[in-house]
Amino acid sequence: MADTGNAAVELRISSSPVPFVEAEAAMEARVAAIRAGTAPELVWFLEHSPLYTAGTSAQDSDLLTPDRFPVFKTGRGGQYTYHGPGQRVAYVMLDLKRRGEDVRCFVRDLEECIIRTLAALGVTGERRQGRIGIWVARGNAREDKIGAIGVRVRHWVSYHGIAVNVAPDLSHFSGIVPCGVTAHGVTSLKDLGVDAGFAELDGALKTAFEDVFKIKFAALGS
Repeated sequence: MADTGNAAVELRISSSPVPFVEAEAAMEARVAAIRAGTAPELVWFLEHSPLYTAGTSAQDSDLLTPDRFPVFKTGRGGQYTYHGPGQRVAYVMLDLKRRGEDVRCFVRDLEECIIRTLAALGVTGERRQGRIGIWVARGNAREDKIGAIGVRVRHWVSYHGIAVNVAPDLSHFSGIVPCGVTAHGVTSLKDLGVDAGFAELDGALKTAFEDVFKIKFAALGS
């Protein structure tokens, strides 16, 4: 990723769950403001109440229990995913014109942020060819997904982003085929025996973003 001169980026951390519709509207507004040059870039750490989101490649057959939680169609890439308590979502609104105009590189950098964050907490996260997200090898050929990625880019400004499972109710994923993958499961830091909360995760994730994207966060907000 291109070096942007250690540019300041706003970091916002929400201490209570944010309704998805509210978060999506806020992202749309910030993307427009970044594009217009009237607001700084933003990385937003938050949590949602239980819901499913459908990306642009979502198949109706992958929504197994449509009445279980609210379902939102989004413009991000990818298929169905779950958001809920115990999962850290990071919405990433960065100006990719300043960062090489390379969406594949941007996604790889998001993957790297998750990998470095997990490593700081003692977990080995890995990429897998042909599968989006970050995976953990569990032995006996079993692999579980711990980090999801789904982004949208408008006029070279990104939004949506990543999700890392800290301690969600993993049974909530059973209402969908997560990201269209049927051969593997999902896991979390708690499921792996790692006793870490949002504070530890956020600290590691903040450092990873600063190092990978060559940015300096301007402030911590809530």
